[in-house]
Amino acid sequence: MGTSSHLERRVRAEERPRRGFEYVEGWGMTAGAESRVWKPRSADEVSEVFRRVGAAGGHLALRGAGRSYGDASVNAGGDVLDISSMNQVLDFDEETGVANCESGVTIRDLWRHSLPRGYWPKVVSGTMFPTLAGAAGMNIHGKNNYKVGTIGDAILEMDMVLPNGDGVTVSRESQPDLFHAAIGGFGMLGAITRVKIATKKIHSGEIAVAGVSVANLAEMMAYVDSHTHDADYLVGWMDCFGKGDALGRGLIHHARYLEPGEDPEAERTMTLAHQSLPGSIMGFPKGEVWRILKLLSHDPGMRLLNFTKHQMGKLEQRKGWYYQSHAAFNFLLDFVPNWKFAYGRKPGRGLIQYQVFLPKESALAGFTEVIERQQRLGHTSYLGVLKRHRPDPFLLTHAMDGWSIAMDFAVTPKNKESLWSATNELTRVVLDHGGRFYFAKDAVIGPRTVESMFDEDKLSAFRAMKEKLDPSELLQTNLWRRAFGNSGTFTSAP
Repeated sequence: MGTSSHLERRVRAEERPRRGFEYVEGWGMTAGAESRVWKPRSADEVSEVFRRVGAAGGHLALRGAGRSYGDASVNAGGDVLDISSMNQVLDFDEETGVANCESGVTIRDLWRHSLPRGYWPKVVSGTMFPTLAGAAGMNIHGKNNYKVGTIGDAILEMDMVLPNGDGVTVSRESQPDLFHAAIGGFGMLGAITRVKIATKKIHSGEIAVAGVSVANLAEMMAYVDSHTHDADYLVGWMDCFGKGDALGRGLIHHARYLEPGEDPEAERTMTLAHQSLPGSIMGFPKGEVWRILKLLSHDPGMRLLNFTKHQMGKLEQRKGWYYQSHAAFNFLLDFVPNWKFAYGRKPGRGLIQYQVFLPKESALAGFTEVIERQQRLGHTSYLGVLKRHRPDPFLLTHAMDGWSIAMDFAVTPKNKESLWSATNELTRVVLDHGGRFYFAKDAVIGPRTVESMFDEDKLSAFRAMKEKLDPSELLQTNLWRRAFGNSGTFTSAP
């Protein structure tokens, strides 16, 4: 009897959600807090966590792989639910390319499962490590947003656990209002526990790529607009230090999928081995390259690095079309592990990414003003990435018929206050031009910005759904409190 009772207690303990205290940090290293972190392994365990934390009067943040740059999964004074242990691809239909996955499956897990079967995810971010739940909650986009939309456009169905602990399945046909609010709702309406998602049929493990060097931002935007009909991917890198006629100079990557029979070695290129990223860069082990970048992580160094990249772009254009694996083309951010450490690993150091979305009518003028103003303010972005976008039907979407520029800014103890002040000024410019921001990247905006950038009816509908499903505000994060009110974190953002 004693042995049996002991075993029963042990089994019950093993079935409970695992938990422990950890320092939970945003990927940009500028926001973090010590929290009790729960690591459920099933939807039932997610429900149990919701009920236990709710009954205790606590609040809870949802976290996937922690790849959002700011405070999207940081919860000062509260708990965190980490879904990364729920990471099984449940099934994959090789006739349709539809994958049925637990929420902690990463983009990497998905493409490694689909590629040998002849499919590639329709939408991926610049890193392969976000979870599908996190990607859905932020409604991520890729270098092909103008053509295929956001990841929400590829999602067919989701299982969710609501704040009261109940489970529900949502889709465009079943509870469409919740479906369109939860995608892009950054985890404030419930935990996504399963994602059914469509992938794209491909005929090679490689894509054709061409580099196009451009003299300035206007030339870059004109090229992209003229090739949206014949390119599967278009992305522009720009030098934010450029001025005058050279403002926004840079390099476009124009890429397309290969047609059936175009790759004579498709059987080889569609193996996982062919997608492996290089183990070294210019002879240096890639895990140590961030140390070299750190030597250049200041204005003169980054000015030189951007100038050099622009000159190398001219050489790349001369070589014409070339082939690159899907992983190498899409996951540039994964070439250098922990490249963020180049911004510093000490407290108070890191980076923020400030991604600005502007409608097509005002994008050129707005981006020009943003770049010129940051230069005058003494906070020039070390990296600029331009993309073309299209609208989508989700309530809190960042997407529009327009453009975005993602910009990286170094954060130090000395510059933080002036940097936040500078972003406030830039934000007013963005709003004056009808722009928006992206919660996966944001670290600075406040409630007035949220109210200004969203359609009033859609924002009201989201707030009403939050109040209905989560009246006690069980689900909270630093981002929610900062951007939607009652912030206790450092921000002077409008």
